[in-house]
Amino acid sequence: MTESAIDPGLLERGHVRLTVSGARATIVLDRPDRLNAQTPDTWKALREIGQNLADEVRVVDVRATGRAFSAGLDRRLFEAEEVDGSPGLLSLASRPVEQADAEIAAFQQGFSWLRDPERVTIAAVRGHAIGAGFQLALACDLRVVAEDAGFRMAETGLGLVPDLGGTLPLVQTVGYSRAVEMCLTGREVSAEEALRVGLANSVVASEDLEAATDRLADAVVRAPRGAVRETLALLSQASEAEDPEQQLAAERAAQLRRLGELSGTTPSEE
Repeated sequence: MTESAIDPGLLERGHVRLTVSGARATIVLDRPDRLNAQTPDTWKALREIGQNLADEVRVVDVRATGRAFSAGLDRRLFEAEEVDGSPGLLSLASRPVEQADAEIAAFQQGFSWLRDPERVTIAAVRGHAIGAGFQLALACDLRVVAEDAGFRMAETGLGLVPDLGGTLPLVQTVGYSRAVEMCLTGREVSAEEALRVGLANSVVASEDLEAATDRLADAVVRAPRGAVRETLALLSQASEAEDPEQQLAAERAAQLRRLGELSGTTPSEE
């Protein structure tokens, strides 16, 4: 499938724009008047993009219009029974557990594909990245951050939990105790602190954000695609390896696959 299979009406309802040029895809959150607040249609649109991008796309960057990356959930989700045809939070809770679980799982898919090692993903963050906005940035492999950026995990303070896939990458990035403190206090993490604790790969002036993201996107796809894919897979599983030998074995298997592809042969499984 290709991006032409994506319903443009869904992108419009989700306030998401997509442009594809060769190996590069750019996703733009385009609701600046609401600080790019997200709705279930946003997550549906992101999921459809992930499911339909052409195979030749190797790098995806996620950015936003206006002065904020994303201020999190649309506030209507806390107040209304239904938002644009999808259930509000309280009505979601009133549904059978299996149904509610399936709906939340579908929402999570809007973010989870961004961690697929088939592509390198980059978040270009300026201004607020709160709650779902923070989790969207965390879903990406890399983050280029403007000097005015601020990250905040607000869900716990609202009586909720981060449920769009952000807890694992947050702990992997900053460690358990710092993740606990960020989530439970809901405080803002500045761009400078984000760089210091590993949430940001670089901090740039706001006017340089797009250009810096473009340079990084160009740099990370210079290596052969297979090597990039295998390296991403190794790095993403490294923190979950039960012991060093497990990771060493994974490295050997990945290297044998690469050598097999380079030589035109398939390594023996024996």
